[in-house]
Amino acid sequence: MSSHSTHPQRLYLIEVATLLPDHAPIPCYLVQMSDGTNVLIDSGLPVPLPPGHNKPVLGKDVVEQLATLGLHPDDIHMLITTHFDVDHAGKHYAFTKAEIVVQRSHYAHSRTNHPRFADARPQWDLPTLHYRLVDGDTQLLPGLEVIETSGHTIGHQAVLVRLPETGAVLLAADAVPSKNSFTLGRKAGGFDEDEEALNASTQKLLDLVERERVSLVVFGHDAEQWQTLKKLPEFYS
Repeated sequence: MSSHSTHPQRLYLIEVATLLPDHAPIPCYLVQMSDGTNVLIDSGLPVPLPPGHNKPVLGKDVVEQLATLGLHPDDIHMLITTHFDVDHAGKHYAFTKAEIVVQRSHYAHSRTNHPRFADARPQWDLPTLHYRLVDGDTQLLPGLEVIETSGHTIGHQAVLVRLPETGAVLLAADAVPSKNSFTLGRKAGGFDEDEEALNASTQKLLDLVERERVSLVVFGHDAEQWQTLKKLPEFYS
């Protein structure tokens, strides 16, 4: 994997499950760099689901969907973790060759036996996985950076991808789960840990969208928006 003279070339949006009753998508994302580097963002739900988990309508998991592009888990060079909730980190165990990028603060928070992350911990807290801990906003490769966005949980991170034709795309993940939550004065939802931090991160992303002239914001679980977006096998370039 090399960052020399490379840039994001394709962005695939991958739906791995749909939650009922509102049909909210559970997505992963794949960025293919011009030098052949493959960057996966989140890994979706584990199969089988943890006991007691609300039953979603499952599609093909991320490994099966990558196979439609001729990719094996070992072909993923980097796996960006927005956070360790079970619907975002449930297949991490498959990506033993990847450098897994997570905010240092979130990694520490998640490993304190916090019950929120217990369901997914067997999938992401493994000696076979290779973590890179970052602190705050970090450029990982040219045109690809993570944006620290605490609030939903400590050390959540969104991802900014700069594509040659589409322009800048913000993958907000659970920092902004839906379009109607992309506003100041938000009230914390049931899975949000810190309302003040949530609003600070919302302001940060609103400012980023204006400053970077972001052409597309992909919200984390917005059923209405999801229907309007290009999904695998289509892509943004």
